[in-house]
Amino acid sequence: MTELHKDFLRLPIAHRALHDVTAGRPENSRAAIEAGIAAGYALEIDLQPSRDGQAMVFHDYELDRLTDESGPVRQRDADRLQAIGLCGGDEGIPTFADVLDLVAGRVPILVELKDQDRHMGETDGMLEAAVARDLAGYGGALAVMSFNPHMVRRMARLSPDFPRGIVSCAFRTGTCGELAEATRARLREIPDYDATRCSFISHNASDLDTARVAELKAAGAVVLCWTIRSQAAEAEARRFADNITFEGYRAAIPA
Repeated sequence: MTELHKDFLRLPIAHRALHDVTAGRPENSRAAIEAGIAAGYALEIDLQPSRDGQAMVFHDYELDRLTDESGPVRQRDADRLQAIGLCGGDEGIPTFADVLDLVAGRVPILVELKDQDRHMGETDGMLEAAVARDLAGYGGALAVMSFNPHMVRRMARLSPDFPRGIVSCAFRTGTCGELAEATRARLREIPDYDATRCSFISHNASDLDTARVAELKAAGAVVLCWTIRSQAAEAEARRFADNITFEGYRAAIPA
Protein backbone atom coordinates (compact mmCIF):
# COMPACT_ATOMS: atom_id res chain seq x y z
CA MET A 1 0.00 0.00 0.00
CA THR A 2 1.33 3.43 -0.99
CA GLU A 3 0.45 6.23 1.40
CA LEU A 4 -0.94 9.61 0.38
CA HIS A 5 1.46 12.54 0.46
CA LYS A 6 0.89 14.59 3.63
CA ASP A 7 -0.26 17.62 1.60
CA PHE A 8 -3.38 15.69 0.55
CA LEU A 9 -4.45 16.00 4.17
CA ARG A 10 -3.34 19.61 4.65
CA LEU A 11 -4.46 21.41 1.48
CA PRO A 12 -8.16 21.62 0.58
CA ILE A 13 -8.76 19.97 -2.81
CA ALA A 14 -10.29 22.13 -5.55
CA HIS A 15 -13.00 20.09 -7.30
CA ARG A 16 -12.37 19.87 -11.05
CA ALA A 17 -9.65 22.44 -10.27
CA LEU A 18 -10.47 25.98 -9.09
CA HIS A 19 -13.14 26.53 -11.70
CA ASP A 20 -15.34 29.59 -12.09
CA VAL A 21 -16.90 29.93 -15.52
CA THR A 22 -17.88 33.55 -14.81
CA ALA A 23 -14.17 34.30 -14.54
CA GLY A 24 -13.24 32.37 -17.68
CA ARG A 25 -12.15 29.22 -15.84
CA PRO A 26 -14.22 26.20 -16.94
CA GLU A 27 -13.99 23.04 -14.87
CA ASN A 28 -10.94 20.88 -15.54
CA SER A 29 -9.40 23.61 -17.69
CA ARG A 30 -5.81 24.81 -17.71
CA ALA A 31 -7.05 28.18 -16.44
CA ALA A 32 -8.77 26.51 -13.47
CA ILE A 33 -5.66 24.45 -12.79
CA GLU A 34 -3.37 27.50 -12.88
CA ALA A 35 -5.75 29.36 -10.55
CA GLY A 36 -5.75 26.47 -8.11
CA ILE A 37 -1.97 26.34 -8.11
CA ALA A 38 -1.73 30.10 -7.57
CA ALA A 39 -4.13 29.86 -4.62
CA GLY A 40 -2.14 27.02 -3.07
CA TYR A 41 -4.79 24.30 -3.25
CA ALA A 42 -4.49 20.65 -4.14
CA LEU A 43 -6.37 19.80 -7.34
CA GLU A 44 -8.95 17.17 -8.28
CA ILE A 45 -9.35 16.37 -11.98
CA ASP A 46 -11.27 13.80 -14.04
CA LEU A 47 -10.15 11.65 -16.94
CA GLN A 48 -11.95 10.25 -19.97
CA PRO A 49 -10.30 8.39 -22.88
CA SER A 50 -10.06 9.63 -26.46
CA ARG A 51 -10.78 7.33 -29.38
CA ASP A 52 -7.07 6.98 -30.08
CA GLY A 53 -6.19 6.00 -26.53
CA GLN A 54 -5.11 9.19 -24.79
CA ALA A 55 -6.25 10.33 -21.36
CA MET A 56 -8.22 13.59 -21.59
CA VAL A 57 -9.00 15.89 -18.65
CA PHE A 58 -12.79 16.06 -18.84
CA HIS A 59 -15.55 15.04 -16.44
CA ASP A 60 -18.55 14.05 -18.54
CA TYR A 61 -18.93 11.10 -20.89
CA GLU A 62 -20.62 13.40 -23.40
CA LEU A 63 -19.41 16.71 -24.81
CA ASP A 64 -22.84 18.38 -24.63
CA ARG A 65 -22.79 20.14 -21.21
CA LEU A 66 -19.31 21.60 -21.33
CA THR A 67 -18.79 22.38 -25.01
CA ASP A 68 -20.81 23.48 -28.04
CA GLU A 69 -20.48 20.02 -29.56
CA SER A 70 -22.27 16.79 -28.71
CA GLY A 71 -21.62 13.08 -28.51
CA PRO A 72 -19.30 10.81 -26.53
CA VAL A 73 -15.81 12.02 -25.71
CA ARG A 74 -14.37 8.62 -26.52
CA GLN A 75 -15.57 8.80 -30.11
CA ARG A 76 -13.16 11.67 -30.90
CA ASP A 77 -9.39 11.55 -31.34
CA ALA A 78 -7.24 13.53 -28.92
CA ASP A 79 -6.20 16.19 -31.41
CA ARG A 80 -9.84 16.88 -32.25
CA LEU A 81 -10.79 17.07 -28.56
CA GLN A 82 -7.99 19.54 -27.90
CA ALA A 83 -9.48 21.78 -30.59
CA ILE A 84 -13.00 21.74 -29.08
CA GLY A 85 -13.48 24.88 -26.99
CA LEU A 86 -14.69 24.62 -23.41
CA CYS A 87 -17.74 26.79 -22.80
CA GLY A 88 -16.90 29.91 -20.82
CA GLY A 89 -13.19 29.81 -21.61
CA ASP A 90 -10.73 30.29 -24.44
CA GLU A 91 -9.10 26.85 -24.54
CA GLY A 92 -9.77 23.30 -25.64
CA ILE A 93 -9.91 20.05 -23.70
CA PRO A 94 -6.46 19.32 -22.25
CA THR A 95 -4.68 16.00 -22.28
CA PHE A 96 -3.58 14.47 -19.00
CA ALA A 97 0.03 14.62 -20.19
CA ASP A 98 -0.28 18.37 -20.77
CA VAL A 99 -1.76 18.88 -17.31
CA LEU A 100 1.05 16.93 -15.68
CA ASP A 101 3.54 19.15 -17.50
CA LEU A 102 1.61 22.22 -16.37
CA VAL A 103 1.42 21.23 -12.69
CA ALA A 104 4.97 19.85 -12.62
CA GLY A 105 4.73 18.83 -8.97
CA ARG A 106 3.80 22.28 -7.66
CA VAL A 107 0.67 20.99 -5.89
CA PRO A 108 -0.85 17.55 -5.27
CA ILE A 109 -3.23 16.14 -7.90
CA LEU A 110 -6.13 13.80 -7.12
CA VAL A 111 -7.04 12.01 -10.36
CA GLU A 112 -10.40 10.32 -10.91
CA LEU A 113 -10.64 7.76 -13.70
CA LYS A 114 -14.23 7.74 -14.89
CA ASP A 115 -15.85 4.31 -15.05
CA GLN A 116 -15.86 3.17 -18.68
CA ASP A 117 -18.00 0.07 -18.21
CA ARG A 118 -20.88 2.18 -16.85
CA HIS A 119 -21.89 -0.80 -14.70
CA MET A 120 -18.77 -0.88 -12.48
CA GLY A 121 -17.44 -4.03 -14.16
CA GLU A 122 -14.28 -4.82 -16.08
CA THR A 123 -13.25 -2.23 -18.65
CA ASP A 124 -11.24 -2.53 -21.86
CA GLY A 125 -8.27 -1.06 -19.96
CA MET A 126 -7.58 1.67 -22.50
CA LEU A 127 -7.91 4.59 -20.09
CA GLU A 128 -5.88 2.88 -17.37
CA ALA A 129 -3.08 2.13 -19.84
CA ALA A 130 -3.06 5.74 -21.06
CA VAL A 131 -2.89 7.05 -17.50
CA ALA A 132 -0.03 4.72 -16.62
CA ARG A 133 1.95 5.85 -19.69
CA ASP A 134 1.49 9.50 -18.76
CA LEU A 135 2.44 8.88 -15.13
CA ALA A 136 5.73 7.20 -15.97
CA GLY A 137 8.44 9.47 -14.59
CA TYR A 138 6.08 11.93 -12.87
CA GLY A 139 7.61 12.93 -9.56
CA GLY A 140 4.94 15.13 -7.97
CA ALA A 141 2.41 14.23 -5.30
CA LEU A 142 -0.42 12.43 -7.09
CA ALA A 143 -3.07 9.82 -6.32
CA VAL A 144 -5.53 7.94 -8.51
CA MET A 145 -9.06 6.86 -7.71
CA SER A 146 -12.28 5.59 -9.27
CA PHE A 147 -15.78 4.46 -8.41
CA ASN A 148 -14.96 1.33 -10.38
CA PRO A 149 -12.80 -1.03 -8.27
CA HIS A 150 -11.71 -2.92 -11.39
CA MET A 151 -10.03 0.25 -12.65
CA VAL A 152 -8.34 0.80 -9.28
CA ARG A 153 -7.09 -2.79 -9.31
CA ARG A 154 -5.63 -2.35 -12.79
CA MET A 155 -3.91 0.88 -11.75
CA ALA A 156 -2.36 -1.02 -8.84
CA ARG A 157 -0.70 -3.30 -11.38
CA LEU A 158 0.25 -0.60 -13.88
CA SER A 159 1.34 2.23 -11.57
CA PRO A 160 1.97 0.67 -8.14
CA ASP A 161 4.02 3.59 -6.83
CA PHE A 162 1.07 6.01 -6.85
CA PRO A 163 -1.48 5.91 -4.01
CA ARG A 164 -4.92 4.56 -4.86
CA GLY A 165 -8.40 5.18 -3.52
CA ILE A 166 -12.03 4.18 -3.97
CA VAL A 167 -14.65 6.85 -4.70
CA SER A 168 -17.70 5.90 -2.67
CA CYS A 169 -21.24 6.94 -1.76
CA ALA A 170 -24.58 5.51 -0.68
CA PHE A 171 -25.33 4.34 -4.25
CA ARG A 172 -28.97 5.30 -3.98
CA THR A 173 -31.36 4.38 -6.80
CA GLY A 174 -32.00 7.97 -7.88
CA THR A 175 -28.36 8.78 -8.54
CA CYS A 176 -27.12 5.39 -9.73
CA GLY A 177 -30.15 4.11 -11.58
CA GLU A 178 -28.10 2.37 -14.27
CA LEU A 179 -26.63 0.01 -11.68
CA ALA A 180 -28.31 -3.20 -10.60
CA GLU A 181 -29.48 -3.21 -6.99
CA ALA A 182 -27.07 -6.04 -6.19
CA THR A 183 -24.18 -3.96 -7.54
CA ARG A 184 -25.24 -0.92 -5.54
CA ALA A 185 -25.58 -2.98 -2.38
CA ARG A 186 -22.11 -4.44 -2.86
CA LEU A 187 -20.34 -1.16 -3.65
CA ARG A 188 -22.05 0.57 -0.75
CA GLU A 189 -19.89 -1.52 1.60
CA ILE A 190 -16.62 -0.53 -0.16
CA PRO A 191 -15.62 -4.21 -0.21
CA ASP A 192 -12.61 -3.83 -2.53
CA TYR A 193 -10.62 -1.45 -0.34
CA ASP A 194 -8.19 -4.01 1.03
CA ALA A 195 -7.92 -6.12 -2.13
CA THR A 196 -6.90 -3.10 -4.18
CA ARG A 197 -4.41 -2.02 -1.47
CA CYS A 198 -5.91 1.43 -1.22
CA SER A 199 -4.84 4.06 1.27
CA PHE A 200 -7.91 6.32 1.09
CA ILE A 201 -11.53 6.71 0.13
CA SER A 202 -13.22 9.77 -1.32
CA HIS A 203 -16.77 9.62 0.00
CA ASN A 204 -19.94 11.59 -0.63
CA ALA A 205 -20.17 14.23 2.09
CA SER A 206 -23.89 13.60 2.60
CA ASP A 207 -23.15 10.03 3.71
CA LEU A 208 -20.04 10.35 5.87
CA ASP A 209 -21.58 9.26 9.16
CA THR A 210 -21.85 5.57 8.26
CA ALA A 211 -20.48 2.60 10.12
CA ARG A 212 -18.40 1.48 7.14
CA VAL A 213 -16.66 4.87 6.77
CA ALA A 214 -15.93 4.87 10.51
CA GLU A 215 -14.63 1.31 10.31
CA LEU A 216 -12.24 2.11 7.46
CA LYS A 217 -11.00 5.25 9.19
CA ALA A 218 -10.38 3.34 12.40
CA ALA A 219 -8.35 0.83 10.39
CA GLY A 220 -6.12 3.61 9.03
CA ALA A 221 -7.82 4.73 5.83
CA VAL A 222 -7.63 8.42 4.97
CA VAL A 223 -11.16 9.76 4.43
CA LEU A 224 -11.57 12.47 1.82
CA CYS A 225 -15.00 13.74 0.82
CA TRP A 226 -16.93 15.42 -2.01
CA THR A 227 -18.32 17.91 -2.85
CA ILE A 228 -18.33 20.72 -0.26
CA ARG A 229 -19.89 24.04 -1.32
CA SER A 230 -19.89 26.21 1.83
CA GLN A 231 -17.99 26.84 5.02
CA ALA A 232 -20.88 25.43 7.04
CA ALA A 233 -20.84 22.21 5.02
CA GLU A 234 -17.08 22.04 5.42
CA ALA A 235 -17.31 22.31 9.20
CA GLU A 236 -19.82 19.46 9.28
CA ALA A 237 -17.80 17.25 6.92
CA ARG A 238 -14.60 17.71 8.91
CA ARG A 239 -16.27 16.00 11.87
CA PHE A 240 -15.73 12.77 9.93
CA ALA A 241 -13.36 13.45 7.03
CA ASP A 242 -9.63 14.14 7.02
CA ASN A 243 -9.95 16.57 4.12
CA ILE A 244 -12.49 18.01 1.69
CA THR A 245 -12.97 18.44 -2.03
CA PHE A 246 -14.66 21.80 -2.54
CA GLU A 247 -16.07 24.21 -5.12
CA GLY A 248 -18.00 27.48 -5.23
CA TYR A 249 -16.16 29.18 -2.35
CA ARG A 250 -12.58 29.56 -1.12
CA ALA A 251 -11.78 26.96 1.50
CA ALA A 252 -9.27 28.14 4.11
CA ILE A 253 -5.76 26.72 3.92
CA PRO A 254 -4.36 25.84 7.34
CA ALA A 255 -1.27 27.77 8.42
